[in-house]
Order: sequence, then structure tokens, then C-alpha cells
Amino acid sequence: MTVDAIAELAGSTKMTLYRHFDTKEALVQEWLRLLTENYSAVLDDLAIQWPREPVEQLMGFAHFIAEDTARVGYRGCPFTNSLAEIPDPQSPARLLIETHKKRQFHRLVDLCREAGLDDPEWLAQELTMLLEGAQVVAQNKGISNVGEHLMRAISRRLAS
Repeated sequence: MTVDAIAELAGSTKMTLYRHFDTKEALVQEWLRLLTENYSAVLDDLAIQWPREPVEQLMGFAHFIAEDTARVGYRGCPFTNSLAEIPDPQSPARLLIETHKKRQFHRLVDLCREAGLDDPEWLAQELTMLLEGAQVVAQNKGISNVGEHLMRAISRRLAS
């Protein structure tokens, strides 16, 4: 995406963006930082809403992803899409995404462990693949009603 397109989406001008951000990369990195904070806040809010109920927190996070995939104009996981545009493995934006995804995974492991579920690390890996995979399938339109299928799959997996 060009800086002109970003400015247009922001209802701003290219000049205004460059007053706040030295480079396009700095702008993208800030956007990703805010996005990672929002995703972390979802898990924080679920912990407040469902204290000592880790399965409800896991289901709540799955519901957050499922709802996102159902949005009109859904274009896929913003992190995955960004990674596709950032080939440099040492890019600060790429490292930010990788750190976020690892932190999110460890939170899922902790919730699986707190719920007393068998092999919490393995289960968190399965849940991560279901969540990430659902986002890709929703983007490529390979299956309809992805969010519903995701919720059913996660509910079944957490019940077993």
C-alpha cells in the first residue's frame, strides 16, 4: 500500500503523515504496535470478564477471531498479510509481529494449563493452527461460514 493510499484511508494527507512518521516503515511499525496492543487487550478483557474460567477465555478469543472473519470486506489476518510484505527477517516490524504471536501462543498455553487440559502446549499449538488457519480460509473464501466452523472445532477440541 502506498503512503498516498494510507493517507486517503486516514482522511489525511501524505505531508501530515510524514510530519508524524519519518518513513513508511515507521508508520507501519506503529500501526502494528497498536494492533498488537488491541489483540492483547482482548485477552486481558476476557481474563477480567471470565476470571478463573480459562475455557471461557479461550472460547472468547476464538469468538473474537470468528467475528473478525465474518466482517464484510475481511482481508485476512493483518499480521500475516504484513509478514508477506516484509521480507527482511530482521525488520523491526517483522520482529514485533513474531514477538506478538509468541506472546499470544504462550497465553494460550497458560490458559490450557490453567484449565487442566491434557498436554497444554500441544493443545495451544492446535488452537493456534485452527485460529490462524480460519483466518486464511476466510480470506481465500475456500469455505463459507468459517467463523461458525471455527467455533465448533474449538469447542469440540476443548471438550475432548
